[in-house]
Amino acid sequence: MAVNKDAVDIPMPPELSSHGPARIISMVNQKGGVGKTTSTVSLGAAMTDYGRRVLLVDFDPQGALSVALGVNPNEIDLTVYNLLTDAECHVGDVIINTNVPNLDLLPSNIDLSAAEIQLVSEVGREYALQRALAPIKDDYDVILIDCQPSLGLLTLNALTVSTDVIIPMETEYFALRGVALLKDTIDKVASRLNPNLRILGVLATMYDPRTLHSREVLETVQGAFGDQVFQTVIHRTVKFPDAAVAGEPITTFASSSSGAEAYRQLAREVLAR
Repeated sequence: MAVNKDAVDIPMPPELSSHGPARIISMVNQKGGVGKTTSTVSLGAAMTDYGRRVLLVDFDPQGALSVALGVNPNEIDLTVYNLLTDAECHVGDVIINTNVPNLDLLPSNIDLSAAEIQLVSEVGREYALQRALAPIKDDYDVILIDCQPSLGLLTLNALTVSTDVIIPMETEYFALRGVALLKDTIDKVASRLNPNLRILGVLATMYDPRTLHSREVLETVQGAFGDQVFQTVIHRTVKFPDAAVAGEPITTFASSSSGAEAYRQLAREVLAR
């Protein structure tokens, strides 16, 4: 089942005939440290290389996605929290232009952790993010949502508004255990809240081809999920944390690196599905 992952030939994505409404893709895994934020920022930036207009939504109170784009979460006046809890707040007032052309950000900070508590008593609480994003859905080709590592109300909001889900999964045995629960949650959201939701693919991350462990886990994932596993596999590299510290995507921080090329390859796969 093992394939030479460095030699995958993925065709260029089709040209755009028109903009919008956006495909909305959630990066979801209730396990932390699997590469959700790295994948969100890197995939989003790579998609702009293929002419797509992309909005990244930082939907984690830790604000890691905002930091990865050089934004200090503690110095932002308006965040996605205001968008969810204040009817007077318009999404256009919260969006930040990044240093990457055609890549915008809806930032987040620790305030977002309070939104979950405030939304619990609201009518239609699962649709808060959907209402917030509705005015700008036609302005983008793709909206990518970086979800927090839990299956709480915020993640439920992300799944309810999304057309697709990408599941980043570390190539470690423990990472396999939670995916059945996650898949069950996605199925429930699809049957009760969002019939258009589908799993776009499982993304193997932090892969180290030198270890038998990594290779065996990758084969297990491919066996369990078949064609749902992306051909692109994200290898471990020091360039990812370096890019995050620099506050820019790997596609601009280390444009010719293997990591940047992997996410361009993933972008082609995602846009082709």
